Amino acid sequence: MGVPVRVWPRAPMMVNAFVVSDKNSRSSKIKNAVLKRINTYSLSKSNLIIVIGGDGFMLETLKKYNKYKKPFYGINSGNYGFLMNKFSEKTNYKNLIKGRLVSISPLEMSVKNKSNIIKKCIAINEISVLRQSRQTASLTISNGKKQIIKHLISDGVLVSTPAGSTAYNLSVHGPILSIDSNKLSISPISAFRPRRWKGKIVSDKSKITIKNLNHIKRPISAVADNIEVRNAKSISIKTNKKIKFNLIFDKNRSLQKKIKIEQLRNEVN
Repeated sequence: MGVPVRVWPRAPMMVNAFVVSDKNSRSSKIKNAVLKRINTYSLSKSNLIIVIGGDGFMLETLKKYNKYKKPFYGINSGNYGFLMNKFSEKTNYKNLIKGRLVSISPLEMSVKNKSNIIKKCIAINEISVLRQSRQTASLTISNGKKQIIKHLISDGVLVSTPAGSTAYNLSVHGPILSIDSNKLSISPISAFRPRRWKGKIVSDKSKITIKNLNHIKRPISAVADNIEVRNAKSISIKTNKKIKFNLIFDKNRSLQKKIKIEQLRNEVN
């Protein structure tokens, strides 16, 4: 997945921000502090969207407002906040234009369910295919015409972007991908057969197909970030290069640095 990193080009001297926040007490406190230090504008007149919340709220907001073609600056009020910046009373919000801009293309999944109805969704972090009942999933996975694994029996499988590789993907022992790696990670979830299959790293140009080998007895669901499609028969996954999500990070806490920190932690542990 190509991820150019650059200083916001030809940026205006002043930030005209539209502010949106999650509905919890910590987000509200941060929002009030930010509003005291910056002039806000309507969405149509703004040149930046400030998002206050956690990673989950950021994912929802990116998909909701990306059609307005404006960059996003996240302020963390959740736990880790991988896609967010740390809140500080000292932040000069008028200088956000000096931050690092990262452009991310999402995954797109096309799911055919047991009624042969097709639904499409996008995912910034990952697409997870999960067993839907007490029965393990029975899957076959291919990349174009090339078979990756003929028969995987597991709780499911995960296809992750570099931006999402430190999230759910890392918790199932998937690899951490550099943000400019142009790769995707395919990681099994609690693999039963074959036990030693650790997954595969593929190009972000790949066209991945996951098929349910027994959709009647072993139903599965497909989840794109937080959108679920149940009773899936087949899932097609590819990177949608036509869509770009532009996120701004503080210079000293760029997305690249966050990923490198997680890589080092993973090597030590």
